[in-house]
Amino acid sequence: VAAKPTFDWDSTRYVYAFGDSYTFVQGTLGFPTFSFIGDVLDLAFTPQQIFSDKIVPRNTSSDGANWIEFLTGCFGGLPSECSEKQLWNFAFAGADISADLLPRHHNFTTSLVEQVAQWATYASDVLPHPEDETLTFWWIGVNDVGDSLNNASILDIAAFWEMEMISYFNAVQMAFDNGLKNHVFINVPPEDRNPSYIGNVTEAAELKGNIALFNDALLNHSAAFVSQNPDANVMNFDSNVVFSDILDNAAEFGFTNITGFCTCPEASKEGYFWYDDGHPTEAVHKLVAEALRSQLEL
Repeated sequence: VAAKPTFDWDSTRYVYAFGDSYTFVQGTLGFPTFSFIGDVLDLAFTPQQIFSDKIVPRNTSSDGANWIEFLTGCFGGLPSECSEKQLWNFAFAGADISADLLPRHHNFTTSLVEQVAQWATYASDVLPHPEDETLTFWWIGVNDVGDSLNNASILDIAAFWEMEMISYFNAVQMAFDNGLKNHVFINVPPEDRNPSYIGNVTEAAELKGNIALFNDALLNHSAAFVSQNPDANVMNFDSNVVFSDILDNAAEFGFTNITGFCTCPEASKEGYFWYDDGHPTEAVHKLVAEALRSQLEL
């Protein structure tokens, strides 16, 4: 495990994010219900466009706010005008790490590798990222662990995760080389416990194994990244443990339903862990943000 990072969350003013539907926020210049800005068929943007792009409130995979909005206090409007921390979010719903390794969910899906290339090409010289005031969050893998199940082209799953991690950390290296020095890597939560796997014991067990392999590989490669880049500050956040704790002690956290889901009006969602069959509710995102903030402030 990487050494304790030395960055200061209280002094962090600029937050960058790369990932999938668990992290994306909707932008006025984003692909509807998928991104803050652009898509893989239209990655380019001008400085004027990125600075005029607004976060649309309560337009995430939770049907409300999500973890990174709770964490930054940047819930809507221009990121540059968020009072606590500016949120520059390049995550794209449905993303895998690389389209070279797993097929895109849609022809417009921007993979993690492409998100970082988009930022590096069009934003790294435009958006502020002073080293001591900037933190980058990575949360990817939810789609990868599912998309790799029952994939006949993958003959050696451990070797496959090594290829995925090489792509992942090539992207991290690109971000680092373009000035993002401080990183938080979030692992894959227990998707084997989401409603779509309830009653499917065999496939749930396969997915659980896949997640464990992915998460172990992520820890190994984040440690290797630090050893290769001594100027990097890295923290690992275990969302799998956080989700599992909530699911195992649901009543203590105010949840009354952890096996079903409720794509329903806000008043009806109370007590539900899952918003739909693969995404948690706003209440879960808030708990994740609280756990993450606690770790950042240690």
